[in-house]
Amino acid sequence: MTNAPARIGLYRSRFLAAGAAFSVALAVGAVFDPVQFYQSYLIGFIYWLSIALGCMGFTMVHHLTGGGWGFVTRRILEAGAWTIPFMALLALPILLGMHQLYPWTDLQEPSAHGLIEHKAPYLNVSFFLIRNVLYFAIWSTMAILLTRWSAEQDRTGDPSLTIRQRFLSGPGIVVYALTATFASVDWVMSLEPEWFSTIYGMLFVVSHGMAALAFSIIWVRALAGRPPISDRMRIKHYHDLGTFLFAFVMLWAYLAFSQFLIIWSANLAEEASWYIYRTHHGWEYVALLLIVFQFALPFLILLSRRIKQDPVKLTRMAYWILLIRFVDFFWWIKPAFSPESFSVHWMDIVAPAAIGGVWLALFATRLQSQELMPTRDPRLDEAFGQQEALHHG
Repeated sequence: MTNAPARIGLYRSRFLAAGAAFSVALAVGAVFDPVQFYQSYLIGFIYWLSIALGCMGFTMVHHLTGGGWGFVTRRILEAGAWTIPFMALLALPILLGMHQLYPWTDLQEPSAHGLIEHKAPYLNVSFFLIRNVLYFAIWSTMAILLTRWSAEQDRTGDPSLTIRQRFLSGPGIVVYALTATFASVDWVMSLEPEWFSTIYGMLFVVSHGMAALAFSIIWVRALAGRPPISDRMRIKHYHDLGTFLFAFVMLWAYLAFSQFLIIWSANLAEEASWYIYRTHHGWEYVALLLIVFQFALPFLILLSRRIKQDPVKLTRMAYWILLIRFVDFFWWIKPAFSPESFSVHWMDIVAPAAIGGVWLALFATRLQSQELMPTRDPRLDEAFGQQEALHHG
């Protein structure tokens, strides 16, 4: 038996129903326009995978640092990470449609473009498939071990499991950052194979962190009204999560501007084309929207201690960050297929909704299957002891 609220099961049913309904609509679209289906599916897949990977990354951060913020969100983060093996199955349409997505898969393309030919030892179908298998094998192994050891500790109270999780998390964060960097090159950067950026992979990883933080804030707020989270959750934890989110907003802005500045300074045609496509023909308005609503507005709002300590306002900010993260991924991917004009196809909305319904149903399934907080982690007293003494004193 778990102490998970019954409404999580209701959420799961609703998520699954929505995912099924949108999937049917998406399947109809795939029949009539398969090329558009693959393009839209890629956007949705990258978005939801970013949340899952970000959850895994922050789970490892918690094991290395401890802290009350990690204990109140850990089950949420673990449930998100637990979905990674299932995301490997959801990646199959991308692999099946890779010839519709990636110009370098055309055997005639390298001979037409010398730079693509130079990248052929890396950008080839066989090596691409091998790397995808490796990415998900590595991510799934780490996610399964972290969630399994955490659940086992709830049953046994074995303190050595804390050491195991910490031992895995140290190198695990490095491995995650490296594999996510290569995955960003494979899935997104290679849509325009003549373009390259050394900052792009880190932008990808930071975007995972932003999405996972926003997602965990929304869910911890939804669950904070009932035990056991209500017994432990304090304003301080909202403040810590808001501070993390503020830091990632600034880090995203720093990396995004650094990439732009380096490419602008170099003024090389094969690099500048990426920004030219995304700052003309209507795409410039999306770029401006991202500057204002993914950096400037969140930056100003999250500067306020009062807002970071207000669960309602912080949760609204988290919802906004999740929405703008989708817009950002859309701006990264869509111009590769439509550089000459801004366009939004109905499948660009339906595909993320379909994948999201299935992903959220999986997430809720895992969340409902265990205690909502770790119960026998030896670091609990250290994380909450002083806080509880102050609270009751």
